[in-house]
This record gives sequence, structure tokens and C-alpha cells, in this order.
Amino acid sequence: MRGLDSLKRWLEQHARAAIGALGRLARRPAGSLMTTAVVGIALALPGGFLVGLDNLEAATGGWDGNPRLSVFLEKDVPEDQQARMADRLRAMDPILGVERIDPDTGLAELREQTGLADSLSLLDDNPLPPVLDARLIEGIGSNATDTLLAEVQSMAGVDEIRLDRLWLERLQALTSLAGRVVTLVALLLGLTVALVVGNTIRLDIANARPEIEITKLIGGTDGFVRRPFLYAGLWYGLAGGVLAALLMSIGVALITGPAGQLAALYDSGFVPAGPGLSGTLALVATGGGLGLLGAWLAVGRHLADIEPGH
Repeated sequence: MRGLDSLKRWLEQHARAAIGALGRLARRPAGSLMTTAVVGIALALPGGFLVGLDNLEAATGGWDGNPRLSVFLEKDVPEDQQARMADRLRAMDPILGVERIDPDTGLAELREQTGLADSLSLLDDNPLPPVLDARLIEGIGSNATDTLLAEVQSMAGVDEIRLDRLWLERLQALTSLAGRVVTLVALLLGLTVALVVGNTIRLDIANARPEIEITKLIGGTDGFVRRPFLYAGLWYGLAGGVLAALLMSIGVALITGPAGQLAALYDSGFVPAGPGLSGTLALVATGGGLGLLGAWLAVGRHLADIEPGH
């Protein structure tokens, strides 16, 4: 029972400290809003980049992960030779399957996909060559790709080869690099948040120096004196996290219309997504943690220097 009473008193002390810290922030709204705005913007920048990378991965995620190799043959290659070439391609390790596309089929697909049926009907002859469309294994390395391209190019009857989706592989590499850069930026801005909150708490400690001295003089412990400042840092961080999530949601809402129009041009149903509930909670938790860290550093450094009579 005694332990339960101690826990109840401990919870009451922390509740009073948290509410009191929130009340002090509310009594000086201008300064509190400025600090919250700095924290929110600092959190929104890396958060926005991460949301952008997630949306980019979602936009390209619907594409087939296996690169395709288009082998354009010379127009006079007979069909039996085309079949032998297709069999030879199927026997190569990096190739999962091969589809033969004759010129008539290719022209029909071109009419359907480009909407140039009227213009193409004016042609006297079909200008398209036979094509072997090969589907490669996912994640094929550059060395294996170079070897495969050289081997295919050396085959008799091959006019031109083209590796599709190379741009997407480059995009994925750039996305990976961007993720590393965003992580670095997030660490730097996280440090900025901790320093901003810490500096604000330092000023609060300096302004409350007489009150702190009196509290210590009548027997107040360091923990009792420290508690309101730690909660003030926590409130700054939590409010900054909420503001960051709000800014990111507004940003996504502003680009949803143009992004939808662009996706429609590519026959895609992609719609940009905001931070969502999990992202918002992560932002708020991160902001609260950084605010608490900044307050802890400031309190630990400056509060010990304040003693009655000094």
C-alpha cells in the first residue's frame, strides 16, 4: 500500500510539472510559437524527403522488376532462323524467357499504343523488323549484363539490341543514394532541433534563476527543479512534430492535383500519399525525444551552476 501511495505521489508530481510547463509556454505565445515553428520546419524537411522517396518507390513499384532485352533482327532473317535464335537466347542463364514478335504484330501494337493508326496506314510496307523480347532475371549485375549484350550482339542476323528499364535501375540507384543523403540531413536537422530547444531552455533557466535559488534554499531537490524544464522541452518537441506532420500533409495536398494529372498521362492510378498515422506518430515521437534531449543537455549544464548565495 505504501508503494502504491508513493507511485501516486510520483505521478501527481510529474502531472503538475507537465501541466505547469505547458501553462508557462502558453503565457508567452510568441516565443513558444517561434521555437515550435523552428522545430516543426526542421522536422518537416527530412520527413518530406522521406515521404517523397516513399511515393517515388510506390510510383515505380508497379513496374515489372525484371529488365527486358529487345533484340532487333535484320528484316531478311527467315522464321526458322528466328526460332533457332530464340532457342539460343532461352539457353542463356540470365534469360528467363523469350517472346518472338513478328513485324505485323509489332505494327498492330504500335497502332494501338500510339494512336497513329491513320498515319501508319499510309505506309506502303511494314518498316518494323522482327524482334526477340527477352526477360532477364531481376537484379542482374553490370558485368553479367555486359557479357550478355556482347554475346547477343555477336549472333548472326542481329541488327540492334536495346536493354529496357536501364533508366529504372539508374533511378533506383539514385533513390538509394538520395536515401543516404536524407538520413544525413535528418541527423543534422535533428541535432539542430536539440540545440534550438536546448538554447530556449537555457534562456528559461536564466530567467528563472531567482525562483530556482529560492526553491533550492527551501530544500527543493535538483530533480524537482529540473522536472518543469524537461517537460517544457518535451512540449516543444511534441508541438513541433505535430506542426511538421501538418506541413507535410499540406505539401502533399498541394501536389496531389498535378501529380494525378501526370499519372493519368501514363495510365497510372498513382496518388501521392502523406505521412499517414504511423508517419505522424513517428514525427511526434521523434520531435518529443529530440526536445527532451535538448532540454536535458541544457538543464544538466546550466542548472548545476545555480546555487543559493552564488
